[in-house]
Amino acid sequence: MDTAEEVVMSFDEAIELASRDERFMATIYAMNTLLIHKGIYTQKEFERLFVEWVKKEQRAKHPGSGASSEVALASDRR
Repeated sequence: MDTAEEVVMSFDEAIELASRDERFMATIYAMNTLLIHKGIYTQKEFERLFVEWVKKEQRAKHPGSGASSEVALASDRR
């Protein structure tokens, strides 16, 4: 139920108000929230995969930056 402080907004209104980047972020937020609440995965699993992806992207941006990042990534998988 909406309180007097909340603004009632339809999905279409939200789409019109949000920028392209905000729509993308809202989509990711909504999808992840649903998946966590439905028990598809946990917040901890999401965070682990997020960190794994960022590490992989960092290695791609900075190839040959050292084996320490490889060791750290491998230890995360355990």
